[in-house]
Amino acid sequence: MVLLRFAPSPTGPLHLGGLRMALYNHLFARKHGGKWILRIEDTDMTRYVPGSVDGIRKSLEWAGLNYDFGPGKEGEHGPYFQSERLDLYKSYAGKLIESGHAYRCFCTPDSLAETKEKLARAGSSASYDRKCLHMTEEEVARKMKAGSKHTVRFNTTVVPSRPPVQDLIFGQLKDAHASLATDPILLKSDLFPTYHLASVVDDHEMGITHVLRGEEWLPSLPLHLDLYASLKIPTPTYGHMPILLNPDGSKMSKRHGDVQVADFIKRGWEPEAVLNWVLLSGLGVHHNVPAPEDASQTRSASHVPDSTKIMGLEAMINEFDISAVTHRNTILEGSKLEYINKHHLMARAAHPGGLQSLAEKVHVEVKESFPHSQYTTIDMIKKAILILEGRLTNIYDIPKHAPFLFQDPDLASEQAQSMRSRITSEDYDRVVRGVRARLESVTEPWEDLDILGLLHKEREALGLSNKVFMKALRCAITGMKVCHDLTSILATDHFNLVKDGPALADILDVLGRERVLERLR
Repeated sequence: MVLLRFAPSPTGPLHLGGLRMALYNHLFARKHGGKWILRIEDTDMTRYVPGSVDGIRKSLEWAGLNYDFGPGKEGEHGPYFQSERLDLYKSYAGKLIESGHAYRCFCTPDSLAETKEKLARAGSSASYDRKCLHMTEEEVARKMKAGSKHTVRFNTTVVPSRPPVQDLIFGQLKDAHASLATDPILLKSDLFPTYHLASVVDDHEMGITHVLRGEEWLPSLPLHLDLYASLKIPTPTYGHMPILLNPDGSKMSKRHGDVQVADFIKRGWEPEAVLNWVLLSGLGVHHNVPAPEDASQTRSASHVPDSTKIMGLEAMINEFDISAVTHRNTILEGSKLEYINKHHLMARAAHPGGLQSLAEKVHVEVKESFPHSQYTTIDMIKKAILILEGRLTNIYDIPKHAPFLFQDPDLASEQAQSMRSRITSEDYDRVVRGVRARLESVTEPWEDLDILGLLHKEREALGLSNKVFMKALRCAITGMKVCHDLTSILATDHFNLVKDGPALADILDVLGRERVLERLR
């Protein structure tokens, strides 16, 4: 069975780069009928941040990325915290020592720093002189008996030969041993493993078949593969993901609060929209790399995925193709999230029960924005969502886009006065009085009234252009311009619409007879 793992460190909140990595593991596993594990890599206790594991789990739950095994979902692969697996790493380090592929190093930090500096002055690229590699068994035993602190180093002078590496994303990789430290440390003096030993041991013990991780681990890949070869255990298939960048081009990290998943939750973005966004931001053209289900086959398509395709999680699984992941680092574009989120909102609102859940989601936000209003009901919010459909990029923007539904417009505001200044007093009065009189004269129930037809008739009776008529009426009813060109009126049979603005006839319908007449009076 295909089995993957998402292995974050508990050093802070989950950020978008981590969310994307979890998403790719989820999509790959589900695409191939497999499962994935949440593993917490907490071997560096100096960087541990209390509460971060709960934060990671809550972020994954919000996104709908349900892991199969991990904290809270125990199984045969546990424990899922590396700090609870220390005996396992010590055992594997012992195996490497016994086979001659590792050795104990008793050098102090000060002596190591001095050695490194001496090697550099001599023009050597080595970082260690392998002093402890040449110690006799008696010397090692004597130091061990004396309780001398030591680390365990990998012996890179006796690494078995192995075939070239084929990465799922980058294809065949060049040998990068030259970039590795000299005989890297595998087990630290506190008996905690380094990432290199822990990840190899855990991936093997847990039965991981495919490892999808960040491109920053590519330089360490030769070491990991050498460890597999030295331990004589099977190697998983690797795929390294190019990293996400902040808009300024810097590497995305937990130090940038604006890319934390918790912030996107707080801002009200739709979880599937955020997943859709980070997935599409990492896709480019298909490459000739081995298909994961059959390493003997390759794909050779030149299709470029639609960078704004709207997909739910199931669609993402169905269409996911690891060969389409770009080789380039990717900058996340906020405008693309707005576009994608808008369409996810529309789709959710159209789904049974979706409109209700959206209204409930934003209810507190609306009430806090209009604390003295009696109209901040779930029913009014639902109506607001419907008339703002196609314009609403974030559900929390309702108070900004449609305050006139919840409170009377401030006609003394700068925006209202600016609108009013572009209409003659005579035309303004004719429109307001005319529409008021026509509405007062009708006797049929408001819900049965053809408001659009009524406005058509009044405009024709007044002999005014659509532009003047609608500008005057919108000013009186809402006191607000729309986000885009107010004068961009659509065709006559839809003259109540302004580009990207809610239909004025719909606004009147939602407000109701008494509230509309009160404003016109």
